[in-house]
Amino acid sequence: MYFHFLKSSLMEVTLMKKMILLLSLLALLALPVAASGPATDADQLWEYITKVDPYNKWENWPDHKGMQEGVAPHGPLHEVFVNTAGLKKAGWPKTDGTIVVKENFSPDKKLAAITVMYKRKGYNPEAGDWYWVKYSPDGKAAKAGKPAGCIGCHSARAEMDYIMVSDH
Repeated sequence: MYFHFLKSSLMEVTLMKKMILLLSLLALLALPVAASGPATDADQLWEYITKVDPYNKWENWPDHKGMQEGVAPHGPLHEVFVNTAGLKKAGWPKTDGTIVVKENFSPDKKLAAITVMYKRKGYNPEAGDWYWVKYSPDGKAAKAGKPAGCIGCHSARAEMDYIMVSDH
């Protein structure tokens, strides 16, 4: 009889553990799904593009490969990298989560700055939902958010989702 009681108790504990696991999984599924990618925060975005999903492993725009001649304020030379979200859809607008990273070089090909456009639905509908950051080569944000200079210049191509160097 004692053996039967012990066996029955163990079965109940095992069943209870399974129920707790099942309820935990259901609770996780019920949580709102957060958008993938970093927050619209300069430090988190830098961490993401340099460590989590390094931008230098991304591809260039199909119609803008390698180092190209540039213009102010980005400098005389640049190379643009785009994450998968930005490349998977040709045309405009780009999908939520698109990240465009531009390495800006001096005439002697020394990295001078890294500028980033990061599309987050609802962030800034008046300017295509882009979050903008200008970093020094070591990752210090010089400006971030909704810089008037970035938006003002890029608004010349608002119909192309503010993207200046590609028609992809």
